[in-house]
Amino acid sequence: MHATFRQLQLFLALAEAGSITAAARACHVTQPTVSMQLRDLADSVGLPLYNQFGKRLRLTEAGEALASAAQSMSDEWAAFEQKINGLKGLTQGRLRISVVSTAKYFVPGILGTFCARYPDIDIALQLLNRDGVLARLQDHRDDLYIMSMPPPDMELEQEMFLPNPLVVIASKGHPLAHRKAIPLAALAKERFILREQGSSTRMACDAHLDGLGFKPNVRLELGSNEAIKHSVAAGLGLAVLSRHAIAGRTDGDGVTELKVRGFPAQSNWFILYPKDHRPAPVVVEFLAHLRASAKELTDSISGVVRA
Repeated sequence: MHATFRQLQLFLALAEAGSITAAARACHVTQPTVSMQLRDLADSVGLPLYNQFGKRLRLTEAGEALASAAQSMSDEWAAFEQKINGLKGLTQGRLRISVVSTAKYFVPGILGTFCARYPDIDIALQLLNRDGVLARLQDHRDDLYIMSMPPPDMELEQEMFLPNPLVVIASKGHPLAHRKAIPLAALAKERFILREQGSSTRMACDAHLDGLGFKPNVRLELGSNEAIKHSVAAGLGLAVLSRHAIAGRTDGDGVTELKVRGFPAQSNWFILYPKDHRPAPVVVEFLAHLRASAKELTDSISGVVRA
């Protein structure tokens, strides 16, 4: 069985993109080139690697096995390249990161300062819901993952690097907006707008409220922090969100943090990667940068002025 590294790269692009056209675009080659290379690859394997369903492709069992092997080879080669660059005193390569959507409020800023320091490093950032990040984590598709509720059933290296306090927010015109030490019982008749079931924020929120013996009257469940803030600003109810989602933005959002007893709920952000994963030099550099950035971020959200 013979396969070139280029064929494996094209096949990985096909597996991720789901079509020959998209794979050709991602690899900057023509569609006939991809088709020819994949046909030769299938002939070498001796089994079909995918089936066509309309405009989409679905990998066969042999294709799934090949994609897994090709991904491992690609990861090993990338790690080798970065190791060699490190030995040469260079910091180059590609950094792949998947983070849950709420982390979009601080991760881009960290990446910005990192890229300014290391302009030769390419960044591939995925902003997804928790299930999306878990799917990529299970497939070992990235170098690092950031979320606030690590899965308990996976062998992972995990490092807590940043607090993620969850706070109750209301519209600025809400009757409770300017009260201090609000008892949780005062929220019993309020409607709540919460993140969707299964999100990290919702899981942490539910666990905290259950611990306090409080059952919120849920009016809406939404999959976007921005949609929740707009709904709260419009007077549709209260919400529980990460303070990162409102830090420095309350004037424009029309929302304010309520001073509720029992809040903020204490949660944390974690850096994750599989235990059998050997961080490449680029990853090691970025981990150090994350740790160095954490104190400044912690101070910024702790010092949020609440109306």
